[in-house]
Amino acid sequence: GQHTSCITSTWTSLFIANDPKIMERIFQEQDQILGRKEDLTYEHISDMGLMHDSMREALRLCPPLILLIRLAMVDIPVKTSENKTYVIPKGDMVGISPSVGMRLGEVFQNPDTFDPDRFGEGREEHKIPYAYMGFGGGMHSCMGQNFAFVQVKTILSILFREFEIERIAPKMPEINWEAMVVGPKGDCRVRYKRRQTTTVK
Repeated sequence: GQHTSCITSTWTSLFIANDPKIMERIFQEQDQILGRKEDLTYEHISDMGLMHDSMREALRLCPPLILLIRLAMVDIPVKTSENKTYVIPKGDMVGISPSVGMRLGEVFQNPDTFDPDRFGEGREEHKIPYAYMGFGGGMHSCMGQNFAFVQVKTILSILFREFEIERIAPKMPEINWEAMVVGPKGDCRVRYKRRQTTTVK
């Protein structure tokens, strides 16, 4: 999970930096939760709703694994949105692409836009079964997902408590579809500026 967490940290920080309004809200969340406390705790991490949703949204737009493959152990009937039923025969391999599925306009509003609020109360676009596949789905979803949230949110909390960041390149990097674990392709450099009001001594 180190490679996937590193890539997710990169994408999440870049998307936050790309939206000044979101970045300001991230600062406010850090200041509200941590005040001038020096020690970051699991309870603090758990309270960071916007950071959590920003990470989820980065994973929706740029999942590190573009193909998930499963073996059908029994015949599986599948009903489509047009009310047609197909059967996946026992023994067949089934492949799904989170990269495609999580950008469907029928599921997510403005699917190519970074919008962490889509997971919030009143919208909850991810609640449609298997709409959100950032960690796979079902009984074989990633067993390390809770650890990944703690790990990435810890990294980003420390970053955004101390610094404002600004992307140096004129636009967001492209997605490197050629990599086994999909990360950014191109210039990911950022400019750091220490925050004037820091939550850490």
